[in-house]
Amino acid sequence: MNRGNKQRKFGTAPVFFTAISTILGAVMFLRFGFAVGSVGFLGTLGLILIGHAVTIPTAMAIAEISTNQKVEGGGEYYIISRSFGLVIGASIGIALYFSQAISVAFYIIAFAEAFSSLFDFLRQTYDMHPILLWLLDKKQTVSIPALFILTAIVLIKGADLGVKALYVVVVTLFIALAAFFVGQTDYAEKQSFDPIATVYNTEVVNDTTLVKKSNTPEKEDTLNIVNELPVLEPRQTSSSPSQPQTPISFFVVFAIIFPAFTGMTAGVGLSGDLRKPSRSIPLGTVAATLTGMLIYVLIAYKLAISASPADLANTDSLVMAQIAWQGWWLIPVGLAAATISSAIGSILVAPRTLQAIARDRVLPSRGITYWISRGRGKNDEPFNATVITVVIALVFVLMGGLDAVAEIISMFFMVTYGSLCLISFLQHFAADPSYRPTFRSRWYISLFGAMACFGLMFFMNAAYAFFALLMMVGFYLVASHYNPDKKNIAVIFQGVIFQVSRQLQVFLQKAEKEKTVSWRPSAICISETSFERMAAFDLLRWISQKYGFGTYIHKINGYLSKTTNQQARSSKERLIKMAEASKSNIYIDTLISPSYTSAIAQVIQLPGISGTENNLLLLEFSKLRPGNISDIVDNFKLVKSVDFDVVILGSSERGYGLKKSIHIWITSNDYENANLMILLAYIILGHKEWRKGHIKIFAIYSEETCDQERQRLYELIEAGQLPISPKNIEVIPRKQAIDQRTIIKEKSRDADLTIIGFRDEVLKHEGISVFEDYEVIGNTMFVNASEQKVIK
Repeated sequence: MNRGNKQRKFGTAPVFFTAISTILGAVMFLRFGFAVGSVGFLGTLGLILIGHAVTIPTAMAIAEISTNQKVEGGGEYYIISRSFGLVIGASIGIALYFSQAISVAFYIIAFAEAFSSLFDFLRQTYDMHPILLWLLDKKQTVSIPALFILTAIVLIKGADLGVKALYVVVVTLFIALAAFFVGQTDYAEKQSFDPIATVYNTEVVNDTTLVKKSNTPEKEDTLNIVNELPVLEPRQTSSSPSQPQTPISFFVVFAIIFPAFTGMTAGVGLSGDLRKPSRSIPLGTVAATLTGMLIYVLIAYKLAISASPADLANTDSLVMAQIAWQGWWLIPVGLAAATISSAIGSILVAPRTLQAIARDRVLPSRGITYWISRGRGKNDEPFNATVITVVIALVFVLMGGLDAVAEIISMFFMVTYGSLCLISFLQHFAADPSYRPTFRSRWYISLFGAMACFGLMFFMNAAYAFFALLMMVGFYLVASHYNPDKKNIAVIFQGVIFQVSRQLQVFLQKAEKEKTVSWRPSAICISETSFERMAAFDLLRWISQKYGFGTYIHKINGYLSKTTNQQARSSKERLIKMAEASKSNIYIDTLISPSYTSAIAQVIQLPGISGTENNLLLLEFSKLRPGNISDIVDNFKLVKSVDFDVVILGSSERGYGLKKSIHIWITSNDYENANLMILLAYIILGHKEWRKGHIKIFAIYSEETCDQERQRLYELIEAGQLPISPKNIEVIPRKQAIDQRTIIKEKSRDADLTIIGFRDEVLKHEGISVFEDYEVIGNTMFVNASEQKVIK
């Protein structure tokens, strides 16, 4: 059936119960006592607060994002992929999916732990066949059938029956917790609880281990069924020396119990089945997170006052069962309910995440993508994705122990939570007007949550943190390779970049700029022949690659209209691709103008993209067909009205040749131009395409002043103001009868780039002839400086 007709029927309750049943899971029963026994009550409060320093900002981020945008199937993946873009979103989403799928196995194996006391009782009470004893020793005896039964529930009835079953197990879970809180022990009456003691005193009053308090001997006797629960070792008395215990670090304990705080986003995966996701997700998620935090504080207090630290720290003991009323059966049932509810939550969410990834078409194979994306029934149940999830879970169930894998799962969840917090922070910073959530977190809460997530990963286990990040990088590379068309910068990053750029531009404009003697090019180039001649484009990218900044404007003749606007967009896209192919750092734009003069007038008024005002204009003409040279000369006075340095490039059919030799021609009339010409030559030479190039300076002076000028040049070299070897300088005496052009054409006929200066007055009197008669040499830069530049 078409997924557009999918029936959405759930309200807030499934979100809350899915989240709270995942939060109050296996770790609460199996390892929370261990935490209290290891670091004390106040230490456990610290663990709870640190854990919720991650989960509360994440819950608030989820609530904020989901009230702004329509959260479709896939929940967390949908939010991440629509914020970070499909490629990055898929990288995080695939990691998220595997963590959810492996979580199914983790909870199923934990579910099998609930039967440990029953199996111990059966082994010691009945004489069994060796095969039966072998089966009772294997956790898979329970976990594999449980996985298949759970699979049958979800595949046959889908999320509907899964949610109904969820209500049953949640009720059972809360009954078990109620029995735990009303339970009494003799230890609680004989010990005075000191919450200030972060690490407990291991000496207690003359007493053995905690004894269940009961009003009737019969009830107390029922608690002594032979080994129906692991029996705690007798406590040493105060007169006996306590056994030395190996201290456990705070963050090791945190790493062990952190999964207890996760799961608050489990309900988000049901987003595709909710009537009003924008209301149900924030309400259910935040309520479940705060409820879970309160319950964990109460559990920590109850454990601290009901049992000794050694009893609590004994991981072989289900200590909650010995504290709870009727705990010998209610707590194992509660454990079973907690683990099976968490498994149900994971097996409902994981396939929907995978289905959403497949529907975004970011997986390598089209056939596999289509097969995974298909849903069944009127509710579009992810049947095929569920099959894959169960197969993955079965592999890990057969493997048995999941301690190391569980830590990796935690890493992936931390990455997911950190990503969600980061999205919320970036949305605040980007200030997108379309981002208007009805529930708002605070930017500093989201930032703190993101930093806490990524920081705690390394505190918990640095090796697993690096491994998780490497896996995600691998997913990103695969997704990028198979989806080159989807590697666009996400809107959220565009908004952040725009805001940073705006703030920097405003700051630089308002700041008092120190007058510096160093010159840095902030060049702007305008050309009508961008696709016919690349000489100006190449020159600009060489100038702006490292030392300067460049803006390239492609001029389109005509008046602004729908047709010319479309032409401008198309040309801009072509030029951007050219810039990407050449790995240039220039900014590309287009300009529609009916005349060259109006185009020049607009270009020289454009603001610099770097926060620095533009200071150099690059124009270009063809030596072979110099049709636009007259326009350049006619508008030169307009350009000089804003004190721009001007470079006019005469391009030839030879282009830039081998990019090995740059010739600079200096005359007695180039006092202001000389240093700019030298600086531009060195900037060009700094580009990797000119790495084998060299500069040679030719100085033409009258015969009378030739020796004096040569000595001046050598003094500049010795002072470090002219960074060139003396052997690369050739001083040429000029005779009155010989034209300067003749000398240049003779010496630079094989040069790859020739740089010549010109003055305003000469151009005013001689016009276009200043640039003529250089056809025999290669590309030529004619340079005019607005003022003399200083070379340090």
